[in-house]
Amino acid sequence: MGFADIWGVDAGSVPAAGLAAFRTDLAQAGYTVDGLEHLLRDEATGVDAGAALRRGSRVPAMRLLHDDRTPAALLARLFLLGDTLDERELDAALPRSGRAAASALGIVEPVAGGMRAAIDVRPYAFTDAVGEGAWWVASDLGELQLGDALPERHVLGVGGASATLAGQVLQQPVGSALDLGTGSGIQALHLGRLARHVVATDLSARALAFARFTLALNEVGNVELRAGSLFEPVAGERFDRIVSNPPFVITPRADGVPAYEYRDGGMTGDGIVEAVVRGAAAHLEPGGTAQLLGNWETIGGRPGLERVRGWAEDAGLEYWIVERELQDPAEYAETWIRDGGTKAGTAAFEDLEAAWLDDFAARGVTAIGFGYVLLRRPSGIHGTTGIHRLARAEAVHTSGNEALAAHFGAVLAAAERIAGLSDAELASLHLRVAPDVTEERHHLPGHDEPSSILLRQGGGFGRVVDAGTALAAFVGAADGELPAGVIADAIAELTGVDAAALRAELAPQLRELVFAGMLLVP
Repeated sequence: MGFADIWGVDAGSVPAAGLAAFRTDLAQAGYTVDGLEHLLRDEATGVDAGAALRRGSRVPAMRLLHDDRTPAALLARLFLLGDTLDERELDAALPRSGRAAASALGIVEPVAGGMRAAIDVRPYAFTDAVGEGAWWVASDLGELQLGDALPERHVLGVGGASATLAGQVLQQPVGSALDLGTGSGIQALHLGRLARHVVATDLSARALAFARFTLALNEVGNVELRAGSLFEPVAGERFDRIVSNPPFVITPRADGVPAYEYRDGGMTGDGIVEAVVRGAAAHLEPGGTAQLLGNWETIGGRPGLERVRGWAEDAGLEYWIVERELQDPAEYAETWIRDGGTKAGTAAFEDLEAAWLDDFAARGVTAIGFGYVLLRRPSGIHGTTGIHRLARAEAVHTSGNEALAAHFGAVLAAAERIAGLSDAELASLHLRVAPDVTEERHHLPGHDEPSSILLRQGGGFGRVVDAGTALAAFVGAADGELPAGVIADAIAELTGVDAAALRAELAPQLRELVFAGMLLVP
């Protein structure tokens, strides 16, 4: 039987025999993130073989591990390099579970000359609100191990997008959570640390098989797997938190264009992101939040950000939509064709790019955005009158920190704190400049007065605010000791302007700096 047959959601009982021993083999060998980092660094030559692997090159690691017979090195050869191990080597790599159990679990398969990995199993480490954590995550073998382009049914492991999303999910504990389109189960594992019960869904039976194996390998028992498309498996149910890394890559619906399951949702354009945004409303508890990654298209001159805003507003949801990147159609097509393993400059690459550009042109698409969507179902606390609503759609094309969970949580709490305050009430707050904010002044040669004053954020989104003299003076004095109104009046007196007018000028700017996380609210 194949791996999906053994571990599919509808398969029989989990083949527990050997799984605990395999887990122990991985742990005892030091097959961990830290262990591999040490193993793959060649101190004698200074070569970092781990970095080379991340660049797609096996050669340094193969040279380094060739004569190493330690269990960690053998496991790295087996899973990371796609190497074939003979019986003696496999027994040394898995001294407790052994060849028979590894075969029964679907982990290895026979080939000429020995056994090779049937799947990818690799360590993953992280830090969240609960503390430090580590798992082993199973997925399909990648291009490096296969030596070829990915098959369309490929199940991805921990990729850049999944790590980005995991790093920005709100960290407050909740009762129930939904991982929509779980893939190999990364988000479900993270949600399981913060929610009492998690439901994880996916249309791909193969993806669910990997998720089931990964959950069992890491002894996670509060995640329920369900098969089905989008919200169909949870019809009529609501959750405190929804997280989704949907297959958002926009792929032409044309013959000869691979439709990779891990990244293509089978819909035209950005339809999969629209479906998730619109569908979330019916499955969130009042006050519940949804977070997802997505691509969106600028069509017929209407910016993608405005289109996503419209989906959220139509669904009656509060929203914070952040566009982190904007690509033209050719750049977007080239990025994802390379991602599938097709080499640039070949006839196959050019045919695929032509198909992508034909599709975009036919539908009037002139740009594609990538970013983050945070949605919240209004509750009695947040209200629906407008002043209390979270309603922001913005392009933030800066090189900020991708681990945004703490930033999102702090900003939302601060925004909630000041949302219902009048300008007079805002003036009574003892605001304090965040410790990661710095000031940068630019002067024209021979001029004493600065031509521009920039406030730079070290964390969060790495925002840069072009501040006027008054705002810069306020931020410089905002140490939490004095109310905002008193600081504003002092600046007005020093600069000889009307105090009431300056307060009115500063109020919206201060609200923006609070939302940016650059001013902190007591």
